[in-house]
Amino acid sequence: MKNKEIKSKSSEELELKLPELKKELIKLNAQVATGTTLKSPGQIKKIKKNIAKILTKLNKTKPNKNE
Repeated sequence: MKNKEIKSKSSEELELKLPELKKELIKLNAQVATGTTLKSPGQIKKIKKNIAKILTKLNKTKPNKNE
């Protein structure tokens, strides 16, 4: 998922996408733990980065509670 895609989506859409990415990451980590070879070894890194991008976007759009 590219930055343009993340910026164009609403926060509701991103909040729905986040659990999907986390589930996928858990599945891939389980495959690695059992010793199964992945189709694309760089896929875990991409998913982690996408999760971080989404969380960053969601945190920027949330109002500050301290103010």
